[in-house]
Amino acid sequence: MPVPIPLTDEERAVYEWQIWVDDFREAGQEKLKGASVLVSRVGGLGSVVAYELAAAGVGKLVLAHAGNVKPSDLNRQLLMTHDWLGRPRVESAEQRLKELNPRLQIVAVPENVSEENAERLVSEADLIVDCAPLFEERFAMNRQAVLQKKPIVECAMYDLDAQITTVIPGQTACLSCLFPEKPPEWRREFPVFGAVSGTVGCIAAMEAIKVLAGFGEPLANRLLTFDLRSMRFSKLAIERKPNCPVCGEPA
Repeated sequence: MPVPIPLTDEERAVYEWQIWVDDFREAGQEKLKGASVLVSRVGGLGSVVAYELAAAGVGKLVLAHAGNVKPSDLNRQLLMTHDWLGRPRVESAEQRLKELNPRLQIVAVPENVSEENAERLVSEADLIVDCAPLFEERFAMNRQAVLQKKPIVECAMYDLDAQITTVIPGQTACLSCLFPEKPPEWRREFPVFGAVSGTVGCIAAMEAIKVLAGFGEPLANRLLTFDLRSMRFSKLAIERKPNCPVCGEPA
């Protein structure tokens, strides 16, 4: 977990209101300053996660996302702008985040997470927030998070539905416990509102902040699900599977 770094007077002024939170305080802010987070994809979900973590004072973000900005990104990918159409997404994200927080260290990787780069990318962070739409990416990150003992916030949405859980390797169920195989009906493009992605992103960012700073109750072994069409929220207990090929106990 992150090594705390003392705050400057400027940082105390910037983060003053969240430092007032009783079980967070300046010690929690120092942990965020010393923390690094990998955000896989900075699209509709990852844009909001990265923005909130940058605003909260996380010291380093590793952003992994291939491809260029296209028109359909602009209704939900809040770090993308019209003047960046046809240009790399991670560069747009880096510029917008640096405008918000010039103290932030950013590693912009113009690649999607894969079996080939997951080990390297996960090794650069204290915690991962999985915002990838494809299970191939999610499974690769999950395996490396468990191997490297890095917590990972797992989140996804479809239409007006969403779910989120926090994986603590060795303590909780991992993604492969919940989804042993890629769901056959899942596809790359799907219906969604930007406000749904943003809601999930804010919750995911708060989960990351709690884990990094060591306060509150993360969604460990709990799956938060919600339907924004009806505004129904629920938490389901989940369990680590002893026979899980990724996080199960060795025979």
